[in-house]
Amino acid sequence: MTDPYGFLKTPRRPVPARPVQERLSDWNEVYAGQARLPLVSEQAGRCMDCGIPFCHSGCPLGNLIPEWNAYARKGDWWAAAERLHATNNFPEFTGRLCPAPCEDACVLTINADPVTIKNVEQAIADQIWARGYATPQPPGRLSGKTVAVIGSGPAGLAAAQQLTRVGHTVAVYERADRIGGLLRYGIPAFKLEKRHLDRRIEQMRAEGTRFRTGVDVGSDLDATELAERHDAVVIAVGATGQRELPVPGRELYGIHQAMDYLTLANRVAEGDHDVPVVTAEGKNVVIIGGGDTGSDCLGTVLRQGAASVVQLDINPEPGDTRRDTEPWPVYPKVYRISHAHEEARGREGTDPRVFASATLSFEGDRSDHVRALRLAEVEPKGRRPRLETEHVIPADLVLLALGFFGPERDTGLMRQLGLTLDDRGNFARNAAYAAERAKSAERTARTGTVGVFIAGDAGRGQSLVVWAIAEGRSAAAATDRYLSGSTVLPAPIAPQDRPLVA
Repeated sequence: MTDPYGFLKTPRRPVPARPVQERLSDWNEVYAGQARLPLVSEQAGRCMDCGIPFCHSGCPLGNLIPEWNAYARKGDWWAAAERLHATNNFPEFTGRLCPAPCEDACVLTINADPVTIKNVEQAIADQIWARGYATPQPPGRLSGKTVAVIGSGPAGLAAAQQLTRVGHTVAVYERADRIGGLLRYGIPAFKLEKRHLDRRIEQMRAEGTRFRTGVDVGSDLDATELAERHDAVVIAVGATGQRELPVPGRELYGIHQAMDYLTLANRVAEGDHDVPVVTAEGKNVVIIGGGDTGSDCLGTVLRQGAASVVQLDINPEPGDTRRDTEPWPVYPKVYRISHAHEEARGREGTDPRVFASATLSFEGDRSDHVRALRLAEVEPKGRRPRLETEHVIPADLVLLALGFFGPERDTGLMRQLGLTLDDRGNFARNAAYAAERAKSAERTARTGTVGVFIAGDAGRGQSLVVWAIAEGRSAAAATDRYLSGSTVLPAPIAPQDRPLVA
């Protein structure tokens, strides 16, 4: 604890984002160029170094937050980097993308404002690269074992890096034309500039990880053949099955799945297209869904020059404070304003969200293009539409950001490897190993197929980037134990672990 009175005398001061009008004129990160030092070091001094740091419980990675807060306060960036990397392969991703449940679990949150943990993490991560601390860590010797990792999102990359560093020969297979999964094509550049992803991939290449792009395992390449060529397989294909909205008019042109739209927008940033294939420019846009993907769509349509934008959320508007049913240290459902909402407010002067609303149907013109959306308010319980509140709003472009139901089903990958679904609709992990948690929590990552392991959203369902990385690390530990008989790799979570809930 660097300053025992820091939390009493220093108020919370987050790193400010760039002005709204400035960042709406480009695709750079909202914090690009904003000075973090010495502000972050001062804020790190607010950490109380609690006897029981509940921020550890708020983060599935088990990040050693009080420790790297203390080093950041002293300006010892080497020690801070070592402590941060001890539990997190990619802090530059989590420091930018994670909604920071650790802050809601901070002990200060009981009656004050939490430490700006996310800002401190991002500052340390940036110092890691600026000071050359992210040097490749190739293994001292090779094990002679080979592993195929299917999927290159945060779970797949974390598993691959961990397994490579302990000496296994790892090849990552990605069906897209570039490595990164949703980090590449699902997250807009204003949240994560792709240079951060590219330099991690280069670090992994230097360590010995091999990458194979444009290979759809189960279709382009038989999964059984792949498994026969490798000693183990880690499946980290994510939860990419997109939920649908089965209402009249869904077949009209101009209605797109959010992830398809974001992918096309990101391909412009990658240089594949000069202009977006689907653009919001000059259009009345309606985004259906109130989660992070909907917020990403909002920031994107604003930068593309939408004439107007409305975001519909079927849930009631949350309050500004925790409810009694969501006590500290759980992550509460409170009214939150993302950077995209802030940008929309700055342009329109009002929040673009309409809460407690359900879409009844779409209306089109003679060319079968969507032109309007019919909606109604919903009852607080049961979410049944109140037909007396039915009304119509203009819509030239509709984006469905309804979340994901799990991994894509009935695929060649599933059939060829004999994968099954659990009761949550995710790839099942062998229940026989769940009982062994007391002996080896990592082993529960196994499927019923020998040598095949599940990591990330494919086995957990739609979740946060920190859970994906934690899953990748745990699956790597399970795979290493299977290949070597024992492992020194950490397993921060087991498949049955869930976020803190009341």
